[in-house]
Amino acid sequence: MLQLQGINAHFGKLHVLHDFSLTIAEGERVGIFGHNGAGKTTLLRACVGDLEECSGSVRYREHAVVSGEVHRNVGFGMGFVPQGHNVFRDLTVAENLEIAGLRHDQAALSEVHAVFPLLLERSQQIASSLSGGQQQMLALGMALMTRPSILLLDEPTIGLAPVIVRDVLRSVTQINRTRGTTLVIVEQNVQATLENVDRAVVIKSGRIIFDGPSSELLAQENLWELF
Repeated sequence: MLQLQGINAHFGKLHVLHDFSLTIAEGERVGIFGHNGAGKTTLLRACVGDLEECSGSVRYREHAVVSGEVHRNVGFGMGFVPQGHNVFRDLTVAENLEIAGLRHDQAALSEVHAVFPLLLERSQQIASSLSGGQQQMLALGMALMTRPSILLLDEPTIGLAPVIVRDVLRSVTQINRTRGTTLVIVEQNVQATLENVDRAVVIKSGRIIFDGPSSELLAQENLWELF
């Protein structure tokens, strides 16, 4: 479904990803882990073509992902939720979802409300007045309004209370199970995320040092030494 081959990414003189190759299959739930600066966010940006200094090949289904053409690339069915609460803070919940779903009909909105009933309850509430967890749900709902076949999530639980972390991760797992949407989740919350993904990929200094079942990583006694 998504294939990265021989990716080298730079920020000026800093070499972030080193000859990086990774394949994500249809319907997988994949967690991407690593210390700060390991290259996790850079990896997601490479997936959608949001890097200027990047070589190698990225393909999504039958399409070549072209650097610098993010709008075109996400139009192939890629949903990308960057780190932070990426919502229009001065608009209502309903207006945020409407803007995100301009290319789709009422059915897309109904699907979002089925996953996040709270967004229907708070439809007329201004986004900035929502809690952090609620804003994150809105950002995820906006991504779903584009009807993506893959969701790329950059630290969706950052700054959230443990109970809200559980709700957010449960929701994205539901999206995968009910819609078949492929999930790629970059997270610092390792333990909780491992319990909600099938496959774990650990990156260190721009290279993969572990790629296997999440259950195998959970069972490792030296898990935290990887980070």
